[in-house]
Amino acid sequence: MESSLLTGLGLSAPAGLNAYLPLLVVALVDRFSTVLSLGRPYDFLSSNWGIAVLTILLTVEVVVDKVPGADHANDLLQSAIRPAAGAILAMAATEQASVNPVVAMVLGLVLAGAVHTAKATTRPAVTVTTGGLGNPIVSLVEDVIAAVSAIAAVFVPLLAVLVLVVFAAFLVWALRRVRRGPSQWLSSIASNTLRR
Repeated sequence: MESSLLTGLGLSAPAGLNAYLPLLVVALVDRFSTVLSLGRPYDFLSSNWGIAVLTILLTVEVVVDKVPGADHANDLLQSAIRPAAGAILAMAATEQASVNPVVAMVLGLVLAGAVHTAKATTRPAVTVTTGGLGNPIVSLVEDVIAAVSAIAAVFVPLLAVLVLVVFAAFLVWALRRVRRGPSQWLSSIASNTLRR
């Protein structure tokens, strides 16, 4: 598998958590290094306007995603944006390689969409089980995962794949916990807390 495809996939997955963070990472890496070079039309991301817009959108996303209730509305709004960002990132990363752009687009779309779906379905359980107090913590963890994954995807694509595998295992674990039901999850947390 080509490293540019690994980079594209490694950038697409965190776009499912936060659409603008990996886009901004790619823009800044293109602008300030020679590690990644964006061609047309993707080079707009690293223009002054592109970086400014991405910074504003990222700031709004980071703040809104920490507020219980508003984060759910944001997830609904982002249901189209995050997969689209994943597709754009996959195509931008593989444009100078021998990867078919349609294949890259579909892979990026599906990967970012799957991560977004997992995030959007587990977040309500976090809200219910923690009374909304866990939302900022979970959101911060998601932001860190998205940032680390995006940076790793650009500089060490194989590491990005490892991060994705660990994150997928975590999502499987979280979805199983959610399926048990919020009350059982809450009682499990409470009993673990009381033991300490």
